[in-house]
Amino acid sequence: MAPDNDTPSPHVFVIFGATGDLARRKLFPGLYRLAAASRLPDDYAIIGSGRHSPGSDEEFRDKIRESLTEFVDDLDDSIADDVLGRLTFCVSDADDGADLAEAVDSALDDLGEGAEKLIYLSVPPTAMEPMIGMLGREGVADDARLVIEKPFGTDLSSSRELDATLKDVVSEDQVFRIDHFLGKEAVQNILALRFANGLIEPAWNRDHVVSVQVDIPEELTAEGRGSFYESTGAFRDMITTHLCQVMGFVALEPPVTLDPTALRNEKSKVFAAMRPLDPERVVFGQYEGYRDEEDVDPDSEVETFVALEAWVDTERWQGVPFYLRTGKALGATRRTITLTFRTPPMGRFGDDAYGPNELVLELTDSPTVSVDLYAKRPGPTMALTTSTLHLEVAEDDPQDEPLEAYERLLLDVMKGDQTLFTRSDEVDRLWQICQPVLDSRPPTQPYAQGSWGPDDAVALPGSRGWRLPDA
Repeated sequence: MAPDNDTPSPHVFVIFGATGDLARRKLFPGLYRLAAASRLPDDYAIIGSGRHSPGSDEEFRDKIRESLTEFVDDLDDSIADDVLGRLTFCVSDADDGADLAEAVDSALDDLGEGAEKLIYLSVPPTAMEPMIGMLGREGVADDARLVIEKPFGTDLSSSRELDATLKDVVSEDQVFRIDHFLGKEAVQNILALRFANGLIEPAWNRDHVVSVQVDIPEELTAEGRGSFYESTGAFRDMITTHLCQVMGFVALEPPVTLDPTALRNEKSKVFAAMRPLDPERVVFGQYEGYRDEEDVDPDSEVETFVALEAWVDTERWQGVPFYLRTGKALGATRRTITLTFRTPPMGRFGDDAYGPNELVLELTDSPTVSVDLYAKRPGPTMALTTSTLHLEVAEDDPQDEPLEAYERLLLDVMKGDQTLFTRSDEVDRLWQICQPVLDSRPPTQPYAQGSWGPDDAVALPGSRGWRLPDA
């Protein structure tokens, strides 16, 4: 993860699902921003692909220009023209990829020796395996880097089937399982905060910490994503990926280096030490009004909210509960990690009840770190007052251009850096951990929009409660 400003080799970018929502909102704007920051190769081609033609190449470019106009601030027309001028579309599906293979080979020939392939599969889970099979049969996947989107399967069995299909076509070092949450600067800053500060790392363990919370609530509803939620739910969408991965960063042991192998080895050890989830300590919820959303079953029991208790049985974390919470239509949109520390004997300060110290990391677009401390209240008595040390972590480095999550991850794929991507053994172990909840689903409890979830979830951490909402 060391800084690396080298220009990538010439690339052919092949984007499946090129007319879909993710491509429109994130992938094409991301490629534009990389071009604007001079992060793309000097020579490259972009081939969009899908089952249905958007019209001529010029009509396709016009559609993507509309997306850039909508999702990019201060669009530079000359840069947009250059990116769009390299863009073409080729129809393909799981049964027929011959034309696509020919288009990719032609683009590689045009770019010359040393050109590489980056294939981005932004397709529904049901289409993933057939598309990978086609890429193998047509030779498109040969020597390519293959980016696949979550969910990586829908349960342990399907995940293993997907992994077997991948192994039939490509090697593990060609696979980049993307979790855009790990591309956020604030998430990566967990590592810097822990391992670059002698004040913090010595207290980052069970001797000093009594609980850890990873809390990612959203105010938005599932509006416009009803069909996705009906097939996936919050547990598969968020817990088996984003929240567990963030938990892995919090709980891992110090790696010898921050290279991809060392870091992912330590994260994998965390997941190996996690207990399978206890369905009795998992709460599912569904916000009132979800069943009225478009493409949602009027009798749906799909969860839009999850809260759970997890345990990591390493020497560092034995006996420390990890509480994970996420959901739609909640009281705020936050990405908060809270470490609650043990309370020292406070009797010497009188009979007043004093809460514990907390270290709070806000993983937002404007990351902050805060620590709640006690100090003497001014006056003649030894009374205490709460003070907060607050650190704002600058997103804009004057020595570098800040990158959004997808841009950072696309750049890492071009460079072959797998640090922030999920390895197959991690995926398999996380499904083992989560499978008991799928086998014995908790009942789905209703909760009011704008609340913090069902009452059982609010009570899950016990008397200490959740950090959010802020006191």
